[in-house]
Amino acid sequence: MIMFKKILIANRGEIACRIIRSARDMGIATVAVYSDADACALHVRMADEAVHIGSSPAAESYLVMDKILAAIYDTGADAVHPGYGFLSENADFARALETAGVTFIGPPPDAIAAMGDKIESKKLASAAGVSTVPGHMDTISDVAEAEKVAGDIGYPVMIKASAGGGGKGMRIAYCEEEVGDGFRSAQNEARSSFGDDRIFIERYIEEPRHIEIQILADAHGNVIHLGERECSIQRRHQKVVEEAPSPFLDDETRAAMGAQSCALAAAVGYCTAGTVEFIVDKGRNFYFLEMNTRLQVEHPVTEMVTGLDLVEHMIRIANGEKLSLSQEDVTFTGWAIETRVYAEDPSRNFLPAIGRLVRYRAPAEDGVNVRIDTGVDEGSEISMFYDPMIAKLVTYGTDRAEATLRMQDALDGYYIRGTGQNTAFLASILSHSRFAEGRLTTNFIAEEYPDGYAPAAPEGTLRDRFAAVAAYVHGRHVARARQTGISGVPSPPTGELASQVQIGAYTDTVTLSYRTDGADVVIDDRTISFSTLWNLGDPVFVATFDDGVATFQVDRAGLSFRLTHRGVVANVKMFSARGAALNARMLEKTPPDMSRFVLSPMPGLLVSVAVEVGTQVRAGEEVAVVEAMKMENVLRASADGIVKSLQAGPGDSLAVDQPIIEFE
Repeated sequence: MIMFKKILIANRGEIACRIIRSARDMGIATVAVYSDADACALHVRMADEAVHIGSSPAAESYLVMDKILAAIYDTGADAVHPGYGFLSENADFARALETAGVTFIGPPPDAIAAMGDKIESKKLASAAGVSTVPGHMDTISDVAEAEKVAGDIGYPVMIKASAGGGGKGMRIAYCEEEVGDGFRSAQNEARSSFGDDRIFIERYIEEPRHIEIQILADAHGNVIHLGERECSIQRRHQKVVEEAPSPFLDDETRAAMGAQSCALAAAVGYCTAGTVEFIVDKGRNFYFLEMNTRLQVEHPVTEMVTGLDLVEHMIRIANGEKLSLSQEDVTFTGWAIETRVYAEDPSRNFLPAIGRLVRYRAPAEDGVNVRIDTGVDEGSEISMFYDPMIAKLVTYGTDRAEATLRMQDALDGYYIRGTGQNTAFLASILSHSRFAEGRLTTNFIAEEYPDGYAPAAPEGTLRDRFAAVAAYVHGRHVARARQTGISGVPSPPTGELASQVQIGAYTDTVTLSYRTDGADVVIDDRTISFSTLWNLGDPVFVATFDDGVATFQVDRAGLSFRLTHRGVVANVKMFSARGAALNARMLEKTPPDMSRFVLSPMPGLLVSVAVEVGTQVRAGEEVAVVEAMKMENVLRASADGIVKSLQAGPGDSLAVDQPIIEFE
């Protein structure tokens, strides 16, 4: 059978790069498309050809079918892979390709339409014998109807966009008072992201797990499943950590979920890779959530435990080939975990962060135990126009404990600067006792980080290790400063170096003795020895202690060092005895009082302002809405007050902490 000669990838970022790699391995040429913001993007540089398709907003480039079709015509591509997001689940796009005689590497248009509508898909799933969540399966027209339907179903309820996905257009309401805001926000997000503002409501399952089944189906009637992925650790309904297999399912539940998933795929004439998502309660009862008629973001964990290339299978299925394996041929080996590395600020309620990656150093990847799917490199720009994902970091182990340990080590070594990023937060999750025990629900982050993420301070032995590493690095910098001439790379210092180390409220005396391969450090009466090959200027410090290897990120600012390890962060200050005494007398600078202002919590677009000068506002009332990364964020007054001035207006682009409203 003749294979495709050229595939156009109607997407961007890491998924475009991922598809290019598989196509290249198959000997197929690729075409990238790009917007103004992506002119220098990695996927553009990787592809054999690239076509500019418009300005930066997705609605003016990646979502414009005519521009994609024109790029296909101009380059002579004979197939299109849509990746995920954008046009990947657009039945009209699939039909347009069919009309143009170009193969869509995805499901038939009718299957996309059937499963892309969450209301209709639940009806079809129920008819196919798939367990579904109780709810109102018709479109809700307004807030009054939403309040009535929610009351009939019983709280809590999930307000969802029929065309939604990726956590957009979803709100939970625990009482009638929360339905109105939830309905309006879900509708606005759905309209902005999908051009479809239809809303429905269903029962919200408490203590839920989010577990999904990967399927493959060909055009010859063959359907198989490739096991499950546990995707319960989520934030704002977007997945943060995924793994395969699930630590919760037993063989009986897994088989039942797989069988129902295959039955649903067969019922709608599905063809290609797809995912059937379920909500699973604490009794292992499972309920159909939705079917994603595309490749999933978290597909690498399935590839790691099955040894299959899902993109290659999608291409071969689209080319008319039969599946090369049956259900009995599918085997699962080991454990895989994926973390999503985002440009965001965990300390500010995980708000998206934009900016340039001025430093980008990924952990070593071998394709077996550590895999990184990314669409960026050093110097890349994280734009306000798209999802703020930097990379997907995937690790493999013979069991869950080994995969977790490898993930912790990889996160410790993932050095990113220039924009906010969440690697320390991810490391904190992986180090949590509840994660180790596998006690996961979709409420994990809300329950374990109720006030947001604040890095833990080092305690006990770990604090000593932070002090020892900082003392070693400090001593190397001191030795270099004392050298004269330009004799080349400075030699490691010798002899002893005594200093004072301050970590939070703790101040200790440190005496460090250098060895050719490391150092012996005495902190008060405690001795820590380690070996290291660290060189000046390296932001990642790898040391071998008596119980194994540990990796620290080290950022220097004068005599202070910011160290990060396993999600624990500390500012370590190094002083001479005299310097420590003088530092104790330093006055702390008091930040300006901004309490009378409503500040933008993130870079974004000011969508609306609900007040005007002179308005009397009560605490908790909505005052403005800011949109960033396609997500609406409602800003509320923190106290009663009268509006003195408006510092910005609807349509303005905002910087983080930019004043919007001033109160008297």
